Amino acid sequence: MDLQRLHKERRVAFWGQVLPYLGYVIQSGLAVVFGFALIAFAAWYTSLLMHTPPDLPIRWIMLIVAIPIAHASFRTYLNTADIVFLRPQEYAMQHYFKASRIRGVVYKIFGLLLLSIIAWPLYIRSDVAPKPLLLTLLLFVLLKLLFSYGGWQELRMVSVGASFGYRLLRWALAALMVAAWLWQPPLRSLPFIVLVSVVYVFVLRFPVKLLVAWEKLIRTESMQAARVMRTLGWFVDVPALTQRVTPRRWLSWLGGNIPWDRKGAYRYLLFKTFLRTEPAGIVIRLGLLGLLIIYITHTSWIGIAVYLFFIFLIGVQITSLRQYHKDSLWLQLYPIPVHQRRASFLDFVVRLTLPAAVVLWLPFLAKGTEDLLSTLLTLVGGVVVVFLIRGTQAKKWRLDGQDEEEV
Repeated sequence: MDLQRLHKERRVAFWGQVLPYLGYVIQSGLAVVFGFALIAFAAWYTSLLMHTPPDLPIRWIMLIVAIPIAHASFRTYLNTADIVFLRPQEYAMQHYFKASRIRGVVYKIFGLLLLSIIAWPLYIRSDVAPKPLLLTLLLFVLLKLLFSYGGWQELRMVSVGASFGYRLLRWALAALMVAAWLWQPPLRSLPFIVLVSVVYVFVLRFPVKLLVAWEKLIRTESMQAARVMRTLGWFVDVPALTQRVTPRRWLSWLGGNIPWDRKGAYRYLLFKTFLRTEPAGIVIRLGLLGLLIIYITHTSWIGIAVYLFFIFLIGVQITSLRQYHKDSLWLQLYPIPVHQRRASFLDFVVRLTLPAAVVLWLPFLAKGTEDLLSTLLTLVGGVVVVFLIRGTQAKKWRLDGQDEEEV
């Protein structure tokens, strides 16, 4: 069997399913919004370059820009049947995974270099001792290759705990090495980075690994495919795929005060689904990142724009729950009317998005009584965005024909 050809056929088949939906995504107005956002960003960035604040924490900004260097993911296009039908070829699967490893690195390197080049004019204007551009880009590429190798080794580890520990190590070392490069002279930071890299490669040999971790790779591929389809689901109805369920006991108290009756049943289901699926993790990460960026920019109108933008991003993740149980057989069997599910979903959206808007607004309180009216109007703007998201979801529910039974 030609394993490289099999990988190509599966990749073409998957993206062949995705491409027909892109036309609907463009028709939804995303291209126009993206164009306006690009123009607004260009105008803001030009203004920032012309009036660069003297106390701008540029090294911290560059660290945030470069920290995705630790991210590692690979599309293998494996499925459950491969455990049986491809296992006899396990000894030759390196030929199948070759394209996955290459594509898993090349696109991410391109994105990292693009971000670094965009941030570079601000860096050289603000840093007292900026590093050479070409040397920095070369270092970033080499570190990306290093951590992609580490990420692939984690997928082969037998122990779940070891895999998780090495993932934390990968991100910690990425932050440490990039910080060393930004804060220390090259003659001091480069030997340190080389030494840490050698030790990292060496310790990767300790955990027990499988030649091919079939179950883990199939589960990871299923999650990544579901993520793509869920993103398309923001704009058009797409087939539902398997979602990863993650127990988060420290958040299990959310939704616990919902009345145990028919009226609250669907809202309870939405809360528990949210807590145990990927959107919850994304919302938490967006919230932490948003708090950091808003705190840095809260003294200007940029902070207000960032605040509203992060409410929108969090709202997109929360409203993705609309598709999770759309085709569930149990919802057809349980006596929950369609109009009641609609009301429960819209209430669920507000109950989660509104507290997020309030939490993200807290950094503006650091201004104190100075410009208090602007601070309060910012919160009002956040509340307006929350209810605009709710209104958009109510409209989508009607357009989907899910309100036919409503009386």
